[in-house]
Amino acid sequence: MEEKNIFAATGRRKESVARVSLISGKGNITVNGKQVSDYLKRESLVEHIKEPLLLTDTFGRLDLECKSTGGGLTGQAGAIRLAISRALVVFNPDYRITLRKSGFLTRDPRAVERKKYGRPKARKRFQYSKR
Repeated sequence: MEEKNIFAATGRRKESVARVSLISGKGNITVNGKQVSDYLKRESLVEHIKEPLLLTDTFGRLDLECKSTGGGLTGQAGAIRLAISRALVVFNPDYRITLRKSGFLTRDPRAVERKKYGRPKARKRFQYSKR
């Protein structure tokens, strides 16, 4: 039996965490045991995930197994994209320059701002009455 090389990486976005394994194959992408289009539902999110693969010209040559938890679909898609980009760098370090230039290796630090006391939400204030 031949030994398959598995290249793994982790990505995060908002409250989501994704773990991705790259295996040489025919281009199958599964997220939490489902096909990527069935899991993410929106075509824009599926395209978002495929961007690093298309940029490095590895789409259709690698199978992806993703495990994603936390947050919503958009956060999970961003986490998966970061994890795929990091796994591609482990797979072939030459991809680092290309992925870095396109911003795929940068973790998006934006997250929900905490609610402050004395206010209904993070920045919203109660209605002010002058008289």
